[in-house]
Amino acid sequence: MAEIINLRQVRKTRSRAEKRAAGEENAARHGRSKALKALEETRNTREAARLDAHRRDGGAE
Repeated sequence: MAEIINLRQVRKTRSRAEKRAAGEENAARHGRSKALKALEETRNTREAARLDAHRRDGGAE
């Protein structure tokens, strides 16, 4: 005998899979790799530290 399935659940599962596939495709097309994100984060951190190191103390005198 055939297995009984809930059609609503099947539709939702299929829809989720399609959306996930579309999202992964967009991420591959438009996104940045993990290495590029890490490199940019490192550069931003170094630049912020450099600016803080060159900050004047005391304010307006």
